[in-house]
Amino acid sequence: MQLEDVQRVTVLGAGNMGHGIAEVAALAGYDVALRDIEEEFVQDGYDQIEWSLGKLAEKDRIGEEEAEAALDRVETVVDLEDSLVDADVVIEVVPEKMAIKKDVYDEVVEYAPDEAVFVTNTSSLSITELSEVIDRPERFCGMHFFNPPVRMDLVEVISGKHTSEDTLELIEGLAESMGKTPVRVRKDSPGFIVNRILVPLMNEAAWIVESGDADIETVDSTTKFDMGLPMGSFELADQVGIDVGYHVLEYMHETLGEAYRPCPLLVEKVEAEELGKKTGSGFYDYENGGAQIPSDAVDADVRQRLLAVMANEVAGLVGNDVADPPAIDRAVMLGAGFPDGPAKLADSEGLDELVDVLDDLHEETGEARYEATDSLREAAEAGGFHGGNGADAEGADGEDGGDAFAAYDTLTVAVEDRIGHIEIDRPHRMNTISGELLDELADAIDRLDADDEVRAILLSGAGDRAFSAGADVQSMAAGGADPIDAVELSRQGQQTFGKLEASDKPVVAAIDGYCLGGGMELATAADLRVASERSELGQPEHNLGLLPGWGGTQRLARIVGEGRAKEIIFTAERYEAETLAEYGFLNDVVPADEFDERAWDLAEQLASGPPIAQKYTKRAMHAGRGDDAAGLEVEAMGFGHVMNTDDLMEGVTAFMGDDEPEFEGK
Repeated sequence: MQLEDVQRVTVLGAGNMGHGIAEVAALAGYDVALRDIEEEFVQDGYDQIEWSLGKLAEKDRIGEEEAEAALDRVETVVDLEDSLVDADVVIEVVPEKMAIKKDVYDEVVEYAPDEAVFVTNTSSLSITELSEVIDRPERFCGMHFFNPPVRMDLVEVISGKHTSEDTLELIEGLAESMGKTPVRVRKDSPGFIVNRILVPLMNEAAWIVESGDADIETVDSTTKFDMGLPMGSFELADQVGIDVGYHVLEYMHETLGEAYRPCPLLVEKVEAEELGKKTGSGFYDYENGGAQIPSDAVDADVRQRLLAVMANEVAGLVGNDVADPPAIDRAVMLGAGFPDGPAKLADSEGLDELVDVLDDLHEETGEARYEATDSLREAAEAGGFHGGNGADAEGADGEDGGDAFAAYDTLTVAVEDRIGHIEIDRPHRMNTISGELLDELADAIDRLDADDEVRAILLSGAGDRAFSAGADVQSMAAGGADPIDAVELSRQGQQTFGKLEASDKPVVAAIDGYCLGGGMELATAADLRVASERSELGQPEHNLGLLPGWGGTQRLARIVGEGRAKEIIFTAERYEAETLAEYGFLNDVVPADEFDERAWDLAEQLASGPPIAQKYTKRAMHAGRGDDAAGLEVEAMGFGHVMNTDDLMEGVTAFMGDDEPEFEGK
């Protein structure tokens, strides 16, 4: 079966994950049969889809007609045989119990079409064992969505022992057609990638507290404010449900051995039914304020212990050929919101040092979970999971459109039709700006500026949720809030954005979604700004007790005037795109479905302009900001310079002949 043959998807299970997957499939244009064992369950799922589609339309993420069309594609069914009629792909999303899933497949195989492909949304159970229930295991694989499916980009596509390559490629294509990022899990292994990293990390956090080496607040302060993770370990366990992680851990303990023995602290919480946020209490009391994590209780020993255990899990996945380091990093960043992947975090700490931490803990305790894998030792000897090289910023520019200009971790940079396109590529973190991104952005701007083939720069954000939601506060706060470091960070951002502003090439910022804080400061460094109607913009720093530190106190006033700039900064409000167009910040606001085309059209228009005249125009305007006389002098010098250019002759000749000029920058 080819992807174009897939027309109808059956989703078995209408709970939170099931109805979310059904919604994603319907939005992608597939007919969907949503099935559950009782009419009440399936109707609840359908109602949730209707509500969610309404919210997406309300926020201009989709059009109202698109929402109605997606809902029309969803059919609710209770009878299993009816739900499987004409099914091309069957996605099973029933409770995470092996016996329940096997019972479902015993029935499904009786009624499913002969050519149907089967996938399970399990987060940890054996794909191979489940596939052997049916008579066509080669057409069975895992397709692990993350909660909520409508918002989360990652889909783990997991191979069982019998899964064919055709099946894996089909399901990867299906995930991409749904707007998701598939990551291949090459071998059936408990926890796959993301849970194989997160669950042992949660367990080790519990063991640290159980052993009395640190308290909950210290562990969570360290993971959130030192390691820069989205949540503290215990905070995350409460959010997901302590029982959910515990049951995955139980399965891993059963199948992988003593290294995954659940910590008694987790057992106690599950037995007491204190499961986290959903029960009102877990490691934190959610009826009395919830998680209150201090930002200044970080502990270096806790950080190293957690990183060492995490590195050992990465090594286990690599050594068993489950996935390679780049795939592991990509999956955990997308699925768990890590600022950097676990392999990269471990490399940054130093694998030699983490091996020593594990060896010391193993000698002290004798616990299996501290036994360093051979793969980890080999990676340490090789200089890291990524070979000690990091991102290769020496990528080759190409003559053909779309060739990669350079390889970065936080950006995607390419040159196409004389346009240097810089895309902020951190959709898992709403394209927030880290120190590493500033370094890479400065390098990318320098390279594009030095490339004579590049005639304009287009700046955008990956995904459809954010141009950039601002500074990555958590990763920047890692290690503490040192005032001297903060001053240097401010200067780094000012200088990097200043490079963009000072570029001799015209710069367009293409804003789709959130453009907040540091993201808006970045946009102010562009020459022109175009935004989708659904975009939200603002400088919310005062709500955090901060102030714009990357040029926002200066550039914004020059664009919209001091009064408007003070209003935007002091109120810290979010503004609709139309309002900021009225204020003069945005040059154009277009519907979401026209946004990409308009942004590229504008960049192409600028790229076809006269480079020498554009360069001197920018220089004259910038020079005149603080001194009219200086600006006028640069203008006069530039005017004289262009008089002796081939571009001027080309422009005059084209004008006289009523043709379009073809400027070459000569």
